[in-house]
Amino acid sequence: MAQTTHLSIKDSTANPAPLGLLGFGLTTVLLNLHNAGLFPLDSMILAMGIFYGGIGQVIVGIMEWKKNNTFGATAFTSYGLFWLTLVALIILPQTGYAAKPTAASMTAYLIMWGLFSAGLFVGTFKLNGKLQVVFGLLVVLFFLLALGDATGNPQIKTLAGFEGIICGLSAMYAGLSQVLGELYAPPAKAAASLTAEGVLEDEEAEPLTVA
Repeated sequence: MAQTTHLSIKDSTANPAPLGLLGFGLTTVLLNLHNAGLFPLDSMILAMGIFYGGIGQVIVGIMEWKKNNTFGATAFTSYGLFWLTLVALIILPQTGYAAKPTAASMTAYLIMWGLFSAGLFVGTFKLNGKLQVVFGLLVVLFFLLALGDATGNPQIKTLAGFEGIICGLSAMYAGLSQVLGELYAPPAKAAASLTAEGVLEDEEAEPLTVA
């Protein structure tokens, strides 16, 4: 009769959440500096949207999936793809492959992302206060941008820009607080701190059955 042995493999890889939060935060701040009227939309914002905010967050989402973290995988992968679609909405009309989106279609686009973010915001009440602030501000940002497109009022877009800067900075704070907290916390408290504050990381062992 074959004997079954149960082994456990502990996940000792780094927490990917700070990378995702920083990719989201930095890109959000830069785009909303443009929305606030500080400089025009140019290749700097598009490059950040493709690489750091876009591809970077998708990679983080895949890493969170590997850690069995449904919330982190859903959030980071989705917002990474959001940035890629936003860049595509800007670039595709210039290439002639698609028509420029109308104000009505952009309003619908932003409202849908606002509703999605609102759903994740509800989930943050099971996580921590930093993420509640990030997602709460993000919901407001999407609906302000949608209202700006729906009404054509540039003042609403400017207001959304300043609100978006605060949203991006809050995400940067949430990400950096995890990185610095891990570096400066006493070794015995580092793991506990990440479990309580990191939220987007699941450190449970992965079971492996050998027959």
